[in-house]
Amino acid sequence: MLDKFKIHKLSLLKSRTGLRAIVTNTGWLFVDRILRMGVGLIVGVWVARYLGVQQYGLFNYVAAFVALFSPFATLGLDRVVVRDIVRSRSSKDQIIGTTFWLKLFGGVSSLLLAVGVIYVLRPNEKMTVWLVAILASAGIFQAVDTIDFWFQSQLLSKYTVVAKNTAFIIATLVKIALINIQAPLIAFAWVTLAEFSLGAVGLAIAYRVNGYSVQLWRWNFSVAKALLKDSWPLILSSMSIIIYMKIDQIMLGEMIGNTAVGIYSAASRISEVWYFIPTAIVSSVSPTIYAAKQTSEALYYQRIKQLLRLMVVISLLIALPMSFLSGSIITMLFGNGYLAAGQVLAIHIWASLFVFMGVATSPWFIGEGLTHLSLNRTLLGAIMNIWLNFLLIPKYGGVGAAIATVISQSFATFFSHAFHPKTRKIFQMQIKSLLPF
Repeated sequence: MLDKFKIHKLSLLKSRTGLRAIVTNTGWLFVDRILRMGVGLIVGVWVARYLGVQQYGLFNYVAAFVALFSPFATLGLDRVVVRDIVRSRSSKDQIIGTTFWLKLFGGVSSLLLAVGVIYVLRPNEKMTVWLVAILASAGIFQAVDTIDFWFQSQLLSKYTVVAKNTAFIIATLVKIALINIQAPLIAFAWVTLAEFSLGAVGLAIAYRVNGYSVQLWRWNFSVAKALLKDSWPLILSSMSIIIYMKIDQIMLGEMIGNTAVGIYSAASRISEVWYFIPTAIVSSVSPTIYAAKQTSEALYYQRIKQLLRLMVVISLLIALPMSFLSGSIITMLFGNGYLAAGQVLAIHIWASLFVFMGVATSPWFIGEGLTHLSLNRTLLGAIMNIWLNFLLIPKYGGVGAAIATVISQSFATFFSHAFHPKTRKIFQMQIKSLLPF
């Protein structure tokens, strides 16, 4: 009896220690995102005011265009790699090393594709081509984010936060200086690239300080094959997500003009700034969800239910006040030149409800080995968003694009789960999470 009591006490202690690790890790991620949300929003608004609606629209058009090719740089490996490290820590150097080379190749590929396509689309706009080339180069430095996967798997995201925020603060100070000296638009693109490169250097230093060496990383073809086998649906899924999150800005730019993109970007910047919350929470909780599945199915689903309910509550607490105060918020931050963005924000903010739920379901899709179904739902969302944009943008402009985003998000991350027998369980859990009690 005494032995059983000791075992129970030990498991309780481990559970509490694990909980403390999750809370601490989530806290660091929140510090990271709150700093970026606060400082980044203030300086971002300052940059928007300085550049004006048209140039700000061009910059965001280019950023959205580059984002379309970013899945080729990330290769959908993020959560797959974290899962595999948790499962097989002894193979960490092979997993991390293989991931690094895959992401490096992907970064170069995404750069070449982005530049090639924009040159075909806009051969006479040298500034646009240069902006795409500069921003797309950031994908190469993102290969070093492989180190972040290791820190995530060990619930040690504080090192990533310190490394990347140091780069962020330096880049922010440089942007302020550029505004004061009235620098051209292209200078802000170079600063964005510099931030990614400095962040990569910081991650490498943090990895070394913690006693690890990149020299131990090893390429393994079998590991690469296994990683890509699991991640290829996530690559297409990421592309679909980017399409239905960014295609609206590209279509606004092509169908109406850069000014419309500037108005819409001001609203979406305020709306999407909250998306760090589900990402931070899920990245911290995912390792424990994967571990729970190996020990108890009941505990596994209990944690997913708790995660879904938390995401719904947080998203509603954001969307309700933001919807009513949208006009005042836009005018206060961006000025009267962006006044039309208030109407866009009042609608676009409701996409957060479905974004939060979608991020919360991602550990379930990965844990159940249903990433191919995750691909199906995001493809549905992407196709629906493009179709709705074609219908709504010509008549309603940015407001139409916002409506298209909310509808497509709802189908991709919620309603689509009702149509497949394997996803109806998560659909039922999502419905319950929407109920007040």
